Amino acid sequence: MHEWALAEAVIATVIAESKKEGLEEVTKLKIKIGELQQMDTEIFEFALNEIAKLQDASLLTNMKIEMDIERAIFKCRVCGNEWAFSATGLGEGEYEAVHFAPEVAHVYVRCPSCKSPDFEVIQGRGVLIDYIKGSG
Repeated sequence: MHEWALAEAVIATVIAESKKEGLEEVTKLKIKIGELQQMDTEIFEFALNEIAKLQDASLLTNMKIEMDIERAIFKCRVCGNEWAFSATGLGEGEYEAVHFAPEVAHVYVRCPSCKSPDFEVIQGRGVLIDYIKGSG
């Protein structure tokens, strides 16, 4: 389950950044999860909370977690057209392949405007810490 590994990395980053900023308590953590990540957010949030309990109880005891799914947007390098991943019409198998290796999207997806496979993912990939709030 990659949710647990990602949760460990997020908590380690939250602790490191909070200490660097002199926070004594983290009150809120906001995370953006890219649509291409295809993560079970309930498992991820559970993992975050459980790992936080084990790592540094005094710093993370009252931490509230907020998560937003960031939809994936592609941009054609040929014509500049932008479109949502949800509009690609991929089947379940292709969708899974893109989830595990987003680079293979170029095999399955074409620009709806000019049909080029030359595009970039401009948002909706990975797990990002949007912000950490706390008190010092």
